[in-house]
Amino acid sequence: MKIGVLALQGAVREHIRLLQQTGATAVAVKRAEELSDLDGLVIPGGESTTIGKLVKKYELTEPILALHRAGKPIFGTCAGMILIAKNIGPEEEPHLGIMDITVKRNGFGRQRESFEAELAVKNIADDYPAVFIRAPYIEKVEPGVEVLAEVDGKIVAAKQGNLLAMSFHPELTEDPRVHAYFAEMVRESMAEKAV
Repeated sequence: MKIGVLALQGAVREHIRLLQQTGATAVAVKRAEELSDLDGLVIPGGESTTIGKLVKKYELTEPILALHRAGKPIFGTCAGMILIAKNIGPEEEPHLGIMDITVKRNGFGRQRESFEAELAVKNIADDYPAVFIRAPYIEKVEPGVEVLAEVDGKIVAAKQGNLLAMSFHPELTEDPRVHAYFAEMVRESMAEKAV
């Protein structure tokens, strides 16, 4: 099982370390050809405008969309969640637009409003130590999107088929449960294709 972490910006090494703890082979990916043999992909946090522009510049949009069309799981955290969302607000910059959610950027405020919260995340943990940094939140979900966690009535984690999105940074903890959940999504996807 090979899971890529899009290595354009963000805490790439930290995602790789936690994915390796789940038994996955985890690799940093920067070029289109590196996406073709993946079983799943993590799009980490960072600055969504910058990542969106780099995805376009390096011609990664179509290879990532091809992964999605093939039913391979994709996990967006923080800025990664913004990239996979269908609607990202008035300034519709380059993004992938594959998950039926509307996202509010910097929904919890700027850098100084960053915080940590112990979250109940459905199917993952009752006590997950979530780290929010200039975090977005999900304003609206369409039918078929399962809400996994909320903070103060704001949706911060959701799943739709083989897509997983979280406002927070699971890679900035020592807790592998979110990555284990995603790795299990990848295993299930591989098993379905093997049948």
